[in-house]
Amino acid sequence: MKASEIRELTETELRQKLSDAHRELFNLRVQQSSGRLEKPSRMRAVKRDLARIETVIRQQALAKRTA
Repeated sequence: MKASEIRELTETELRQKLSDAHRELFNLRVQQSSGRLEKPSRMRAVKRDLARIETVIRQQALAKRTA
């Protein structure tokens, strides 16, 4: 997911995406530990999506405080 797409989401949608990404990362880690992980590159992508979502949430929070 691109940062520009993430910025278009509402706060509740961002929180939902964040929760979904955390859940997916957990599932990928479980698959990795059991040796069933088919796409190791997916873990990296999910981690980056998490970082992007958290960054946008933080930016929006700071914008509200200064406005």
